[in-house]
Amino acid sequence: MIHPAISCNLDADILEAALPLLEASEVEALEWSFDTLYKSGGMPPWFEALLDAYGREGRLVGHGVYFSLFSGRWSEDQAKWLTELGRLSERFRFDHITEHFGFMTGDNFHAGAPISIPYNPVTLAIGQDRLKRIQQACRRPIGLENLAYAYSVEAVKVHGEFLEQLVGPVNGFIILDLHNLYCQLHNFEVDFEEMIGLYPLHRVREIHISGGSWEDAAVQPGRKIRRDTHDDSVPDEVFRLLEKTIPLCPNLKFVVLEQLGAGLKTETHKIAFRCDFRKMSAIVSQSNRADRFSGLDDFVVRAPLPDDPPLEDETLHRQQRELSHILENAADVATAENLLRHSGLAKTEWRIEDWDPAMLETAVRIAQKWRHGFV
Repeated sequence: MIHPAISCNLDADILEAALPLLEASEVEALEWSFDTLYKSGGMPPWFEALLDAYGREGRLVGHGVYFSLFSGRWSEDQAKWLTELGRLSERFRFDHITEHFGFMTGDNFHAGAPISIPYNPVTLAIGQDRLKRIQQACRRPIGLENLAYAYSVEAVKVHGEFLEQLVGPVNGFIILDLHNLYCQLHNFEVDFEEMIGLYPLHRVREIHISGGSWEDAAVQPGRKIRRDTHDDSVPDEVFRLLEKTIPLCPNLKFVVLEQLGAGLKTETHKIAFRCDFRKMSAIVSQSNRADRFSGLDDFVVRAPLPDDPPLEDETLHRQQRELSHILENAADVATAENLLRHSGLAKTEWRIEDWDPAMLETAVRIAQKWRHGFV
């Protein structure tokens, strides 16, 4: 059975948009970004009660944002994040816990952009180490979300295999974000059939759908870049991708609609959000009637948990700090390109020489938007 869900955080606009759906018992599961609590300063009892109600039914999913899985140097903030995850996992009955792929730019733990990494043995080992620590803290199945952003088509095509290598040792799963996939299909002109075949679809336990925005590429006039900004309705093409993808994922359990409160300020946008949910729910219901799903993989903890200090790599750390500084401070993409050519990332496995200029421009915009915290 697949459950239609919404990403529901302590945000007045999200809650107002979702309230009619919740009151009508249309929402079968909730995804909660548990590490965004720092913005609210606490949790009111009525929100705790909502989380408890879904948790008791095995329908509460925890989704992390800020852990920075691939940071080359272990931080005190990551240790605190794990401690808080452990506390929340005792307080709430999460079905599973997930986190984003990548590392966070910026010095502030809650300010920075999620940026990709080179796919090599160093980053693989660090990612596997961190996943084991998340699993140790929460004692739940754990998963990773595919990334919307990439520097090159080559990176796009190896992403699925790298995810498989990461989650395999912890019997983990994948959130397949279809809007993220949509971004890559458009930005790199790749066919869906080719792309979806590069992912380990037996690992998909959760699917995300959302909307986003278009951005003109100044370095390539006439080219538009699709951004995963979560601030608009779901495109029809993403719904079509959902219809194509569900039958390919035998262990799928949740399909989640995401939208930021910043995109739900008007009643028109709130109504559109509810229409998107109902369209998504209808697709899920049709798949459930097909009765293809039996013996779902529970993705339970099977890996030995770590007792050694966290893995670190100082070279990776220096490269990440240098890249973060360039992205967050470059006046334009030409400046960023010049700085990168003369940086410690040149002629390394980061392969900056192969980066698509329009995607580098996008990375600069993302990093500079997130520099003071994502809003």
